[in-house]
Amino acid sequence: MAERWVQDHQRDPWRRRAVAEGYRARSAFKLKQIQTRFEIMEVGDVILDVGCHPGGWTQVAVEEVGEQGFVIGVDLESSKPVDGAHLLVGDITHPQTQDRILDLLDGKQINAVISDISPEITGRWEMDQAIAIDLVAKVFDFALPLLRPGGKFITKLFQGVGVDELIKSVKQHFSKVKRFSPEASRNSSSEVYLICLNHKPWLADSGGPDITGEMEVAFNDDEEEEEIQTVATGFRVIRRNTESE
Repeated sequence: MAERWVQDHQRDPWRRRAVAEGYRARSAFKLKQIQTRFEIMEVGDVILDVGCHPGGWTQVAVEEVGEQGFVIGVDLESSKPVDGAHLLVGDITHPQTQDRILDLLDGKQINAVISDISPEITGRWEMDQAIAIDLVAKVFDFALPLLRPGGKFITKLFQGVGVDELIKSVKQHFSKVKRFSPEASRNSSSEVYLICLNHKPWLADSGGPDITGEMEVAFNDDEEEEEIQTVATGFRVIRRNTESE
């Protein structure tokens, strides 16, 4: 199995193309395909790249916004510097990391949040899905108040329990929300990208977004339904991150 994976990885045309064109990860082409389809970044934009390691998405973001733009990347793992970007090492859900992002923004509003963040996979599907949804919800809660009217939010999800509930919660803040699978995504992957367009902050409650709380309610409701059916399930939410594909 391991040998087969190595062979497939080496034959991967997107990986070969990334090497040839100087991108640090094949995932750069996922963002490029999202950009081609939805035009989420423009020259001069302020971009927050969440889960930026090893820097492939950051490279694409810098190309799109140009010298007039401003790109911040954040990840648990350090990345080699990217010319034109400010890279931070830290947990996007921790207040200290959030304060560092706010200091760098210095009052600037964000035009687009791009997130390729993923939790560490444990192999327990229900737990992995809960962790992934919880992580995405926390990124929304932090970044939505910083997103300018009309801004965009792009994030990776994994198809499964909680996705429909997340989309329902997010739709309250954007004019258009849809799922998109870039051609560069692996055929065997369950990943999909949530494309949120035209941020409408005036629709949010005065207390700010609480996507995390809404998702906790959704998951708890699912658990209660399963208990009624005498099926015992449960999970403990943790947050981790790994290198982008």
